[in-house]
Amino acid sequence: NCFLSSRGLEMRKWVLSGILASEETYLSHLEALLIPMKPLRAAATTSQPMLTIQQIETIFFKVPELHEIHKDFYDALLPRVQNWSHQQCVGDLFQKLASQLGVYRAFVDNYKVAVETADKCCQANAQFAEISENLMVRSTKDCKDQSAKYSLETLLYKPVDRVTRSTLVLHDLLKHTPSSHPDYPLLQDALRISQNFLSSINEEITPRRQSMTVKKGENRQLLRDRFMVELVEGSRKLRHVFLFTDLLLCTKLKKQAAGKGQQYDCKWYIPLADLTFQTIEDCESSPVPLVQDEEIDALKIKISQIKNDIQREKRTTKGPKVIERLRKKLSEQESLLLLMSPNMAFRVANRNGKGFTFLISSDYERAEWREIIREQQKKCFKSFSLTSLELQMLTNSCVKLQTVHTIPMTMNKEDDESPGLYGFLNVIVHSASGLKQSLNLYCSLEVDAFGYFVNKAKTRVYRDSTEPNWNEEFEIELEGSQTLRLLCYEKCCGKVKQSKEDGEVTDKIVAKGQIKLDPQTLQSKDWQRTVIAMNGIEVKLSMKFTGREFSLKRMPSRKQSGVFGVKINVVTKRERSKVPLIVRQCVEEIERRGMDEVGIYRVSGVATDIQALKAAFDSNNKDVALMMREMDVNAIAGTLKLYFRELPEPLFTDELYPNFAGGIALSDSVAKESCMVNLLLSLPEPNLLTFLFLLDHLKRVAENESINKMSLHNIATVFGPTLLRPSEKDSKLSSSSQPISMNDCWSLEVMAQVQVLLYFLQLERIPTPDSKRQSLLFSTEV
Repeated sequence: NCFLSSRGLEMRKWVLSGILASEETYLSHLEALLIPMKPLRAAATTSQPMLTIQQIETIFFKVPELHEIHKDFYDALLPRVQNWSHQQCVGDLFQKLASQLGVYRAFVDNYKVAVETADKCCQANAQFAEISENLMVRSTKDCKDQSAKYSLETLLYKPVDRVTRSTLVLHDLLKHTPSSHPDYPLLQDALRISQNFLSSINEEITPRRQSMTVKKGENRQLLRDRFMVELVEGSRKLRHVFLFTDLLLCTKLKKQAAGKGQQYDCKWYIPLADLTFQTIEDCESSPVPLVQDEEIDALKIKISQIKNDIQREKRTTKGPKVIERLRKKLSEQESLLLLMSPNMAFRVANRNGKGFTFLISSDYERAEWREIIREQQKKCFKSFSLTSLELQMLTNSCVKLQTVHTIPMTMNKEDDESPGLYGFLNVIVHSASGLKQSLNLYCSLEVDAFGYFVNKAKTRVYRDSTEPNWNEEFEIELEGSQTLRLLCYEKCCGKVKQSKEDGEVTDKIVAKGQIKLDPQTLQSKDWQRTVIAMNGIEVKLSMKFTGREFSLKRMPSRKQSGVFGVKINVVTKRERSKVPLIVRQCVEEIERRGMDEVGIYRVSGVATDIQALKAAFDSNNKDVALMMREMDVNAIAGTLKLYFRELPEPLFTDELYPNFAGGIALSDSVAKESCMVNLLLSLPEPNLLTFLFLLDHLKRVAENESINKMSLHNIATVFGPTLLRPSEKDSKLSSSSQPISMNDCWSLEVMAQVQVLLYFLQLERIPTPDSKRQSLLFSTEV
C-alpha cells in the first residue's frame, strides 16, 4: 500500500500543477475584465461619459474582489508546488478559498442584471460596443506576446463557470491524497463548504401534485410494457410504453415529489383497431439524429465506475445511505445511455395517419413488438375513444400494473446473478436447414451489453438455396453479455426499393432465436457446437470463449535478439535508429496502399500471414519489404499491432501508466492538457519519438475517414489497449479480490486506455521540447 500511496502523492503534484495552469488562465480572464474598468471610470466623471458610475458598478460588480481572492490563492500555491515534497500541505489554501465563496453568491445573483446592463449600454453606445467585443486576454501558454480576443459577455460568464467547477477540482485532489495525509481533512472540509454553497445556488422548489384515485378499465389487460425512446421533433425522450389488449399507451414518468409515489403522464394512445405500422415510404419522417460513439463510451465509463464504487462500498459497509446515493446516480446514467444508444426506427400511426416514432437498438425487439401487436389486432375490431377522465384513470392504473420498474439495465440485476461474460466470443455460423423454399439468406448476430442489444456481425448473403452453408467466423467482444441472438433475413432483391438512410432495412426477417451464454459451458477453452431452432428452421453454430484476462497478456522480456517481445530501447539502440525499423516499414507500406482500405487496423488480417511477417522481422530477413508488397494490407496492419502488443512493457510505460489514467480523469480541461502533455514529454526518448511518429500516421488514416470508415474514435478503440495495456503487476485486475469487480475494472481500464489515446489524437499540436525537436529534424536516421 505504501507503494500505491507514493504513486498517489506523485499524481497529487501533477493535479496541482494542472490546477495552477487553470488558475493562471482564469486570472488572465479576470484581468481582461479589469483593464477597461479604469478608463471607463475616469471617463464617467468627464463631460462625455461612456457609461455612468452606476452602470460600471453593475457590469463589473465583484470582479476586483474575485481577482484579489484568486491572485492571493495563486501566489500562495505556486511556491508550495515549486518546492514540492510528499509532505507538502496545500489544504489550508483550498479551505481559505472555499470560505470566500460568498463573493460568488453576490456575483451570481447580480450576473443576469450585469449582462442585461452591458447589452443595453452596447446598444446605446457604439464605442462601448466596440470595446466589449474586443477584450484582450493575454495568453498564459509559453508564447509571451500572443493574446486572444474575447467578448465582455463571454468573460462575465467565466466566474459562474469557475464556481460550478470548484467541487470538481477538490474531488480530483482528494482522489489522489491518502486519507492519512494531514491535507485530507482540510480538503474534505473545503469540499463540504463548496458543495453546500453550490446546492444552495441550484435549489429549485418542486410543486406538490395531487394524486388521483385509481380504478381499473374493464376486461382490459396489460400484455407488455417497456421503457422506450420516442423521437419527438428531432430530440430523444424516454417513455414508458404500455401495450394493453385493446390499445397502445405511451406515457412519461413524472418527476417524483417528496413522499409521493410514482406517477405517469399520458403522452398519446392509439386503439389497436386503428394502429398501422409505417415504413419509410409512408411518411415524411425526420432522419434519426445519431449520437457520437464518444458520448456513448463516456457514459459506459461512468456506469462502470459507479458500479465499481458500489462494490467497494459494499465491502466497507459504511451504511446503506451511500449505496442508495450511488444507485440513484447509476440509474440516472443508465437512463441516459438508454436514451442515447438506439437508432433503429419503429413507427406506428393512428387512423388519421399521424405517425409516432420509437427508436430501438435491436431488430429482434422491433420484430417482437410487431408480432405481438399483429396477433392482438386479430381480436380487436372496433375503434373507440377515451374521455379525459378515463384516460387519467388508465394512466394512474399503470403504476400498479407495470412490470418493468427500473430502467432495463444492469440496475435490476441482483449481485448474486451472473454479471455476464467479459472477453471475446468466437462464433462460426455453419449452415441453416428446414427452409421451405430457396431464399437469398443471411444471418445477423446480436449480443447484449449494458442492458441493451446491439448488432455485432453479419454473414454474407447465401444465394438461392434451401440449405445455405456460410461457415463464417466472427470475433465478438462481450461487455457483460448474457444472451446471443440470431436473426435470419431474406435479402430483398430486384424491384423492391431499399431505403437505407434511416437504419431501416426492408429485408424480411425469416426467423429469429436466442441462446443464453452459459459461463459454465463456455469456460472450457474448446469449441462448443450448438443449434438454434426457430419455427422450423435450424441454424448450426460453434462457439468458443476467451476471457478478457487471457486475451491480452504482456510477457516479460527474455530475449535479446529479434524485435518482437524485446524492449523498445534495446531495438533502437541496436538499429541506431530513433524509431524501430518495423514500425517505419509497416507505416510506409500502409500509407502507400492501405489508406483507403475500409476498416484498416480494425479488420483482422489472416493469421498465417501475420506470423510469417513476424518471423521475417525477427530473423532480420532482407526480403521483408518484398514480402510486404505481396501481402494483404490488413496483415501488415495486424503485424504492427502485434508488435506493440507484444512489447514487454507498453509504449506508455508501466511507471507512467497510472498517471496517464489519472490525468485523463481530471475535470478541468486546462489542468488536463497541462498534465497530459507534461506526462507525455516525460516518456523515455525512444518511446516518445515512436509514439509521435505513430500518432502522425494515425491522424492521417483518420483524415480518410469518409472512405476507410476509421474515425479517430475507432482508431483509439483499436490502438488504445495495444499501446497502454499495463503489465500484469500494474493492472488493477491483479489487486481486486473479487471476480465480479474484475469485469467492471476491466472495462474501466480498457475505456481509460481508449480515452488517453483519443485525447492525444484530438490535441491540436503536441509541443515537443526543443532538444527533441532539434534531434528529430536534424537526425538522418529517422
